[in-house]
Amino acid sequence: MKNRKSISKRIKITKTGKVVRRSMGLGHSRGNKSTTQKMRRRSSRDLRTLGKIIKKKYL
Repeated sequence: MKNRKSISKRIKITKTGKVVRRSMGLGHSRGNKSTTQKMRRRSSRDLRTLGKIIKKKYL
């Protein structure tokens, strides 16, 4: 079965099996955002509830 490339480009599966995605909102227009907003968006987020579905169905 083929992987869904649109999803596999956006998420990553860690060594322990968690599904992680990048935070949105840092592609452009950083001048309008506060320093706190930019710092919060640097970290990656995990997809707890959707992780099982994504692994099973799309990857």
